[in-house]
Amino acid sequence: MACGSMVHAQLPNEKFGKPSSMEWDFAGWGKAVDADAIILCKTMKVTYQISDQIDNYNKSDSDVSIERLDDFGKNMIDEGNILVKYEVRLRTKILKPDGARCANIDITCFNADDNLVINHDELSDLKITVFSKNEKGKVEKKKVNTKGFTKERIDSNYEVMHITVPDVEAGSIIEYQYNITSTRPHYLYDWLFQESIPTVHSKCDIEIPAMLQFNMNVPINNLIKSSVKAGRLAYDTNREDLKRGKTCVTNHYEIVGDYILPDEEEIAPFTSRIATPNIPLPAFMPEGATHLRIKK
Repeated sequence: MACGSMVHAQLPNEKFGKPSSMEWDFAGWGKAVDADAIILCKTMKVTYQISDQIDNYNKSDSDVSIERLDDFGKNMIDEGNILVKYEVRLRTKILKPDGARCANIDITCFNADDNLVINHDELSDLKITVFSKNEKGKVEKKKVNTKGFTKERIDSNYEVMHITVPDVEAGSIIEYQYNITSTRPHYLYDWLFQESIPTVHSKCDIEIPAMLQFNMNVPINNLIKSSVKAGRLAYDTNREDLKRGKTCVTNHYEIVGDYILPDEEEIAPFTSRIATPNIPLPAFMPEGATHLRIKK
């Protein structure tokens, strides 16, 4: 097997915290060898956290049987007892000195500029680590101070955090990790598979309670593979009779894109729109905005 094929066979590496030896050696493929920087791995995992909240209702509600809880939950689940959890991970490698600019990213989140709107998306656990090799070839890592990044409001509902990573050079590998907790179960962030620099691996993994129906707009391209299967999601509850592991049915989507170049056929973003009847449409991002973007 050729060396290049061996490298491809051992990529991607979705485990964060320590770049693999293959990632240190990898310098691109095809036209990507001329790039200033490449994305080695970019993932977003989305799960729902559901609470039955039965104890908050009257006593007759608390007598709902386990068998009827699924039907009960369909009527009781609202923005007060369902959360959307995002785990976002990004690993970028700088190939040339000019690629240092690609270490800077933008993260756009919902945060309404209205005192009457209590919902917002909370970004937490932001971690940025720069890995580099010294003269002896030993890997060194430096954690970036994540306090004080500039935020800019782009409309009445969304603001963008501009993240600047200093002290990167050719050969550096940068890892970004953050979580988002959203109180908007009827809205899912979009996902770009085609960035401004080549992307080795990009994956969007979403598990949605079946009671919520979305139109999933998966990009049509031979580099994008998608699948969906049924799953189960456990209720978060303090009811003694549910601690045995009551679950609800889910639709589990996985969309993957590998070895995507920025200057080939345009690949549309992955988007989703709520389709469940009688649910008010959420506030969407402005035209041209996206949740996570690599700076050009």
